[in-house]
Amino acid sequence: MTLFKNKYRIESARLKGWDYRSPGYYFITICTRKREHHFGAVENDDVRLSAMGEIAAQCWNENPQHHKGIELDEWVVMPNHVHGIIVMVETLQCNVSTGATSTGATSTGATSTGATSTGVDEKMSAISPKTGSVSVAVRSFKSAVTRLAHEAGHEFGWQERYWDRVIRNEAELNRIRNYIRANPSNWNKDQNNGDGIWM
Repeated sequence: MTLFKNKYRIESARLKGWDYRSPGYYFITICTRKREHHFGAVENDDVRLSAMGEIAAQCWNENPQHHKGIELDEWVVMPNHVHGIIVMVETLQCNVSTGATSTGATSTGATSTGATSTGVDEKMSAISPKTGSVSVAVRSFKSAVTRLAHEAGHEFGWQERYWDRVIRNEAELNRIRNYIRANPSNWNKDQNNGDGIWM
């Protein structure tokens, strides 16, 4: 835990030193609050999505439409969580000040007035998700599902954090793809199929 503005906060679960805007494959698991079964049920090794589950599936599927440089690989909406592989693809970005293009995203540390940020601004910048990152895509997805759920009259919430893994090689990628595909048939053994126990 670290101290910020005289309050302790839990350290980020993200991989230290890793830029989540980097091209690659990211395995994401996002659970509902208290692992409540909002998204449907597993019957005969298949997920039968509820209206809430359909909302979650639609929002996940639309992620690439809202976030440039993101593609989706294997994914599944389960009764109380979503597993998915997000692919960050390398994109050309234009440097506004020079008009030059570069791959990836960079941060100058300058504020809108051109002054270098310090103190609180710097600390907030360090802990905030970076534009064009996996974290922003996940946050946007969670926000969209929550908003649509509330508009439809559902009481709904997510666990505050999510789990991620940076996929390192093709063998691991294929293993995770198979895990996601098999998730419905393994539901009775799934650690997320709990009685409200937090992850």
